[in-house]
Amino acid sequence: MFRLIGLGLKLNGLSMLLFFGFVLFVTEVFSIDVTAMILLTVLFSLGYLTPEEALSGFSNPAVITIAFLFIISRALQKTRILEYLIIRIRRLADRSMTLGRAVYLFTIGIASAVVNNTAIVAIFMPVTIRLAQKYKISPSKMLIPLSYAAILGGTLTLVGTSTNLLVNSIYISQPGVEPMGMFEFMRYGIILMGVGLLYVLFIAPMILPSRTSTSSLTRSYHLGGYLTEMKITAESPLNGKTCLDRGINKNYDVMVLDILRDDKMITNMIRLTRLKEGDILFVRGTLENFLRMKEVEKVKLLTDEKLTQDELEQEDNILVECLLTDKSDLVGKSLMSGNFRRRFGTFILAIRREGSILRKKIAHVVLNAYDTLLVYGPGSKVDELSKRGDFVVLGEVHAELSKQRFWWMTIIAIIGTITLAALGIMPIVKSAMLGVVILLALKIITPQESYQSINWQVIVLISALIPVGIVIQKTGTAEWIGGFISSVARSAPTEIQPQVLLGLIYLMTIILTEISSNTGSAAILVPVMFALSDQFNPAFAFAMVFGIGLAANCAFMLPIATPPNALVYGTGFIEQKQMLKTGMVLNLCSIVVIFILVSILL
Repeated sequence: MFRLIGLGLKLNGLSMLLFFGFVLFVTEVFSIDVTAMILLTVLFSLGYLTPEEALSGFSNPAVITIAFLFIISRALQKTRILEYLIIRIRRLADRSMTLGRAVYLFTIGIASAVVNNTAIVAIFMPVTIRLAQKYKISPSKMLIPLSYAAILGGTLTLVGTSTNLLVNSIYISQPGVEPMGMFEFMRYGIILMGVGLLYVLFIAPMILPSRTSTSSLTRSYHLGGYLTEMKITAESPLNGKTCLDRGINKNYDVMVLDILRDDKMITNMIRLTRLKEGDILFVRGTLENFLRMKEVEKVKLLTDEKLTQDELEQEDNILVECLLTDKSDLVGKSLMSGNFRRRFGTFILAIRREGSILRKKIAHVVLNAYDTLLVYGPGSKVDELSKRGDFVVLGEVHAELSKQRFWWMTIIAIIGTITLAALGIMPIVKSAMLGVVILLALKIITPQESYQSINWQVIVLISALIPVGIVIQKTGTAEWIGGFISSVARSAPTEIQPQVLLGLIYLMTIILTEISSNTGSAAILVPVMFALSDQFNPAFAFAMVFGIGLAANCAFMLPIATPPNALVYGTGFIEQKQMLKTGMVLNLCSIVVIFILVSILL
């Protein structure tokens, strides 16, 4: 009796901890990787996990494989082969907008089956925005389908998403089961992707609004009152001084972008350039600060002159949008504390965040992942930003291959990794390791680039959640949850109980994924599925786990659900309510399709 009471108290305490962790995931008080580590540390400290169990996630083959695949994906991005192919395919299909979009999205889906789908979205967002301009349609009608095609493509193979690898890792940890094959998901994933693509091609455009984009970024960001010109007069204290001497930025919160002198543009070392009478300063700020600077510095404010994008883009200077990814070390810092101007040699004129535009005191704004920055500076500096893994430059895309030494080995490495694993010649972790070592040995990718290419948030998140699944299973929590679900399923007629069970689990997976994370929902529910399969029929285990894997990938409604959604939402062209409405319909479609397909396995 005392043992039962002790077990009940332990389960009750664990339930409280899991609920606490769930609340942290939903409210995003901390980033999801930090929340996962907090939960893991608490469980370990309270004795729910042994040291070996607590650290088992960091040595899990799925986690190591994901890290290797990040590196191989980065090597592929360096070659620009994907941009090259997609632009060529687009040109072949230019005769029809519908055909062009269908070929484009199908190609993205196939690419997402072998390359991380977040990387695919990051690569093709600039191309997608250009396509929207070409077809004269709202970017939202192209960006949301881009995200959905990448998500659906990830369901095709074992390496398509980190969730697939995690589900397989937990599945094979059970005694007497065989690992899933490389193309195990494709039998049903290809049907799901086909239905999804038909939806985004023909139905989603009717739901999405026509939020047209303007060709001028200064108008798009409503910078008419924030960009103007000032002329240095003979009596100005600035005459013979530098902007640094007079503390222009510090004292007035006014940013000098360029200096026009004798019809020549000065774009470098602006802070240290001695100003002369007649110089015209291109400045960014607010009207209040402009007037204060005019009064103190005795400059002539050319209030009738509002700088346009064409006037700004002179000499080598360009104006582009850059999306800040969650991999950037600038996340959580302000532009000032991150020393953006000196590090990257460019200015930030405005910040777009979740549809809102920030234009005042932007130097002190703490940056969030997926903020869109309006960047102004030399083209060479912007090119450097585009080559970094933590920025996505939403500008013109070049279709030239980057033919570095042995660049073609990257393609062979990817094909070889998948082929060796698919044929059962070696496990995926071994073939991925072999591919990475070859790329490093041939210096196609450097060690530093390899370390930077790994999305450590994903690695830490999965590593911390795997032990949580162990706790759920070994404490009897999985059996307790499974018992509750099975009691509901058993209330249905006997012949449809497996289908009812599948429907309940699928619905739970969708809800958990939309409000927390796909890896989190998989780590929690797969152990529950094993408990359920014991109560019904062990043969159900594969079908149920297979269904969870598909369901955890199919999160379409919210920006927080998956990184592809977060990336396209960060561009500012999409309203959250529109993504919610469009994604809800696609979620319902996927529920029906997966329910029918997985029922075949039961």
